[in-house]
Order: sequence, then structure tokens, then C-alpha cells
Amino acid sequence: MRLATWNVNSIRTRADRVAAFLERHDVDVLAMQETKCRDDQFPEARFTALGYEVAHVGYSQWNGVSILSRVGLEDVTVGFPGQPCWGEDTSCEARALAATCAGVRVWSLYVPNGRTLADPHYTYKLEWLAALRGTAAGWLADDPAAQVALVGDWNIVPQDDDVWDMSVFSTSTHVSAPERAAFQAVVDAGYADLVRPHAPGPGVYTYWDYTQLRFPRREGMRIDFALGSPALAARVDGAFIDREERKGKGASDHAPVVVDLS
Repeated sequence: MRLATWNVNSIRTRADRVAAFLERHDVDVLAMQETKCRDDQFPEARFTALGYEVAHVGYSQWNGVSILSRVGLEDVTVGFPGQPCWGEDTSCEARALAATCAGVRVWSLYVPNGRTLADPHYTYKLEWLAALRGTAAGWLADDPAAQVALVGDWNIVPQDDDVWDMSVFSTSTHVSAPERAAFQAVVDAGYADLVRPHAPGPGVYTYWDYTQLRFPRREGMRIDFALGSPALAARVDGAFIDREERKGKGASDHAPVVVDLS
């Protein structure tokens, strides 16, 4: 099975690019983030015509997560137990969606950005990650053989060589010690990085800002990850980051991350 994750930064803008990517790489399951649309605006027919079942959750022009699968799409779940909500809003943002695809429990995750170290959104981000870690650890405690994929845009740079210049971000989010500790806590709970062994750094990125010619200058960040439970990690045959998808007119500012499972 070929599993991919991609922050598409507006599915309505990039539906054709996503469809071409699916066909070019023969992808079985695609988790998407930042779809930026309501459920009724999602271009579902574009993908069902290619043989994919579709799950999506989106409430506005912000956030939004989706899973496309041509190998089954069962037990669709919006949000994870304990997922925090933002501010005084009693309804959680569209940041987490799960479905079981050919026996793999796939979670499409869009971790909060954090904005600045002094912003309440930063505290929200850490609380969100702590809740995810606690819930995900519980899944493995209940079933150590569970095949779980936690994939998406984590908005965290776990290592110094995952960003082109650490000094640029020395007082910013994404690289702070609490964020890195929150990411490592998920890893320590039993979820391995499925991609890094096959696409090691430095200079291997998944995101390049649209501003200041970041992409042609190779000034990127690795913030999109596929983490897997032990049973899933044992099935990984290979993985890669499709940097070519960041090129050309109408590209997302993120590149897809692809994992091959035996």
C-alpha cells in the first residue's frame, strides 16, 4: 500500500494537481490538510471518478482535513478523544480525521501553528499535542499490534538540520524546546518517523514559504511527517518527499510525503 500525506493549501485551487499526483504515483491513500473549505465545497466527484472514497471535515475557509482511499474507508472519525478546542469556541477545529484503510488506522492531522511564543495559540498547540500523545499512547496500550499512522502537517521542526537556518527562528515557534519535546513525546509513545530513515537530512524539507524566493533558494523546513506504530513501521519498504510537487504554477507551499508499505 502506498500512503501519502500532503498539506494542499486549498483543495479547490489544487484539485487537478492532487488528481495528477495520485495517478502519477499510484497512491492508495492520501491524507490532506488545509483543504480550506466546507464539506459541501469539497470537490469530491473529482476523486470518486478516479476510484477513491472520500472523507472530509471542514467548517470554513480555514483548516480542513481529508482522507482519500481506494483500498477501503471505514470507521471514519472526526477528532480524537480529548482534542482541545480553540479559545471560547465549544466546537473543535477541523484538524483531525481518521479512517481505517486496508487495516491501517490513518489519522490526517493539522497541528495548530502556534503563531508566536507569546500567543495563546502557542499554549493551545502544546495542549493539542499533549492530548494527541495521551490518546495515541492509549491506542497502543489497548492493542500493541495496532497499525496506526499519524500523518500530516505537524508545524514542528524536530531537529536543527530540519530548517535552513536556525538563527532565523531562534525566537520563533516551530523550533522551541517545548514544541520539540511534544513531538518527541509522541515518538516516545511508540510512533516512529517512517520517512527520515529513507530521506535523511540535512536540507531535506517539506515546506518552503511563498515569500522571499524560499523555494529556489532552498530555504525550507521539514514540518510534515508520517509517524507509525511499531506494527506499521515494520511494514515500511521505502519513503520519499516529492519535492517536484513544490514546483510550477499553482503549487502548494508544502510537498507530499509518501510511504510504501509491504
